[in-house]
Amino acid sequence: MELRKDPGSGSVGFVTEQTPQSSLFLDYINDHVDCSIILLSPEDRPAAVDEETRVILMDIDHVDDALMQAWQEEAGTRDHRLCIAALNLKDGEHAAELLSYMHLSGVFYRTDSLDLICKGIGRLLEGHLWMSRSLMSHLIEFFRRQSLNSYRPACGLTQRELEIIGLLGAGVSNMQIADRLFVSEHTVKSHLYNIFKKIDVHNRTQAVNWARHNLGAPPPLFHFQQRRGTKGWNRDTPG
Repeated sequence: MELRKDPGSGSVGFVTEQTPQSSLFLDYINDHVDCSIILLSPEDRPAAVDEETRVILMDIDHVDDALMQAWQEEAGTRDHRLCIAALNLKDGEHAAELLSYMHLSGVFYRTDSLDLICKGIGRLLEGHLWMSRSLMSHLIEFFRRQSLNSYRPACGLTQRELEIIGLLGAGVSNMQIADRLFVSEHTVKSHLYNIFKKIDVHNRTQAVNWARHNLGAPPPLFHFQQRRGTKGWNRDTPG
């Protein structure tokens, strides 16, 4: 890890391979955004990241689904005080696919200018969302469609099991699931055992991926707004 500076607004972790290009990108952000910039290798453990880190910017070219899930789970353990954003997405379709199983607060495309990325990072640090109007509209419609189907049985899963597998996708811990559903942690573990058996998976990441392909659980865009007590920010909005 390389700590660049230490302002009070929190820091940004940039998850990517260390290359000349990533170093130049890091230097540019450091010069144009009032925050400390931390370069994180894909091999770094999410739990080891400093509590002052407020935004994790993941370079999609250098992270896989398992690593993204690990970061999401870490954000869940911090009561969503840590937000996740993705860099180098190909287009809106790519972003929508990623948002079907990741709780991203920010989306940056390969065609975005450095100035636009700096502006987006600044807004994320202030507690806003950062994504296009068209993507937001797509996700709202997706959420509405999935809400209509939220009580439909799938693969023999009960409604409670569907609730739990949806919470897994939010990256929450067993204890947090228990608190949310007003049950014991032992009960949650029993439900997870039954879920894994029914859908033939062996761990949480596999279960989340199964839900992504078979249930299409709606992306909970509203966690970030509730966590910060602010309104969402749209990158197409003047300001």
